[in-house]
Amino acid sequence: MIQALNHITITVGDLGTSISFYRDVLGMQLHVSWDKGAYLSAGELWFCLNLGQPKPAADYSHIAFSVQAEALAALRARLPDLAVQQWQQNSSEGDSLYLLDPDGHRLELHCGSLQTRLRALEQSPYSGLIWHSKPAHE
Repeated sequence: MIQALNHITITVGDLGTSISFYRDVLGMQLHVSWDKGAYLSAGELWFCLNLGQPKPAADYSHIAFSVQAEALAALRARLPDLAVQQWQQNSSEGDSLYLLDPDGHRLELHCGSLQTRLRALEQSPYSGLIWHSKPAHE
């Protein structure tokens, strides 16, 4: 039934600050903005900002974006100048950077894919891991 992820909408407290973060820091393309929102994109992903009172999750829930290793390294080098807060250090397969957006939404910038993660799990499985479909090797 579900074919793909259509779009992600998050609530933000200051539209201008969030547009700057997602466009200027993370490199999304800004398409339109209006009094209470904006549409951006990252590759094929449609990303919507909605002005309101954000209440980001306090658990492990987060949005993960695919990035190239070179872009991640360049952003990591710029972090001290950007005053962007990290919410955890990477401890899993693939290089990742875990950031908070201006409203505290948890984001992950990740170099890797489901296939690279599944291959890593073959070598080092999580506690209680059950395979429901074995990965196809490329």
